[in-house]
Amino acid sequence: MDWSTLLRMPMTVLLVLAAVFVLVALVQLVVLRRHLRARRHLAASGRAVLCVVCFALALLLAGTGAALRGYRLLGEEAPVVDIDAQILSPQRWALTLTSPDGSTRQVQLAGDDWRVEAIVLKWKLPALLAGVPPLYRLDRLSGRYDDPTQEMSAARTVISFDSAGSFDLVALSREYPKWLPEVDTVYGSGAFLPLVDGGHYAVSLMRSGALVARPDAATAQRISHPLGG
Repeated sequence: MDWSTLLRMPMTVLLVLAAVFVLVALVQLVVLRRHLRARRHLAASGRAVLCVVCFALALLLAGTGAALRGYRLLGEEAPVVDIDAQILSPQRWALTLTSPDGSTRQVQLAGDDWRVEAIVLKWKLPALLAGVPPLYRLDRLSGRYDDPTQEMSAARTVISFDSAGSFDLVALSREYPKWLPEVDTVYGSGAFLPLVDGGHYAVSLMRSGALVARPDAATAQRISHPLGG
């Protein structure tokens, strides 16, 4: 059982309990009205106190459940792109990029690793806990050399995704921040992994706004033992 499942269970229980307390409070309101009509003021006072307590508990449970829902959502991930690698020659690679909608793109990359970067727009806490996910725009894919000296001198590959279009929400939030007051911050996030022949990688975006890259099991094995040892 993963963390998402564990957090979803108490969230559901708390929200159900909150609904139960709301129903109890409504029943107490009906009884309170009857006591008032019958001029039983002492009994009515007791029912009023019980009604207020039930409503307060319902609000507390619902708020706690909503908070747990928010933290669960922070751990969820949205798929961004899958990457498949084939070696062409030493430090030269052919990559196939597959988007969540199934579209593909073929590119060539130089280096020992690939690195993908995105621009992330993150909302303020109230919107985040309400379930509004951060927005992202893939910015670029680049090659990376393991040797810093080679990184400074060797040919580098930088591929732009160029997906912003004429209406760029990130640019608008920077130029006209008052138009989007719920925007918390705009920042860059990146992830990289070593390239291996036949490698398959999945890149996803956590609800916290961080890019995460993971190789599949076979790729992870090749990364750990590049020479088959």
